Amino acid sequence: MIIVTGASRGLGRSVAERLIESGEEVLGISRDTKSLPFEAVAGDVADHNTLKSIAQKLRKEKRVLEGVVNAAGIASMNLAVTTPPSMTQKLIQTNLVGTIHCCQVFAPLMIRRKKGSIINFSTIAVALGLKGESIYAASKAGVEGFSRAFAREMADFNIRVNCVAPGPIRTDLLKGVSEEQIETIVSQQVLPKVFEPGDVSDLCQFLLGPSSASLSGQVLHVGGA
Repeated sequence: MIIVTGASRGLGRSVAERLIESGEEVLGISRDTKSLPFEAVAGDVADHNTLKSIAQKLRKEKRVLEGVVNAAGIASMNLAVTTPPSMTQKLIQTNLVGTIHCCQVFAPLMIRRKKGSIINFSTIAVALGLKGESIYAASKAGVEGFSRAFAREMADFNIRVNCVAPGPIRTDLLKGVSEEQIETIVSQQVLPKVFEPGDVSDLCQFLLGPSSASLSGQVLHVGGA
């Protein structure tokens, strides 16, 4: 079984659906699970106790966890000096603390088997230092730093930890961004184009599978940085 957070929409849902199509058992975690056509439980990744309860239930049911995709996250494009403190807190709690919580809670389910793969989501905004995304990038830079160190901590248990850092992807999240802003970001990528959710899903599927057994502690940029 593979856990996918943020599974109700966007990249999380795309990843979950791709894994199911390939025959994987998926458990989605999302604040909204009403419309999901696959197994899912309601939960906020920033709530450690809720995640702990989910892990305890999986342990009792003797479910075998093979991987975790931490796709839950929020974005905000705004200058740092005009970002409300509440949004700063929300970005850090969801993107960074939420990712850490999921790794802390679910990694032990794989440690016992000494096998597994964890994918944490970052953003190309970290590598490019994009104007108007400083706090968002800070939350994701924390994810990258955590993932590199956590990969070393998990290496003895044969658990790999990598980051996927997409550029602009055609999801609902992109609808609130102007074409001019999108062009500015895309022009700085190695591959100057807007990618599809399937491109990210394919990469996640690769990182979860045996073909990527030699990769850990890496940040892979969709679009190139």
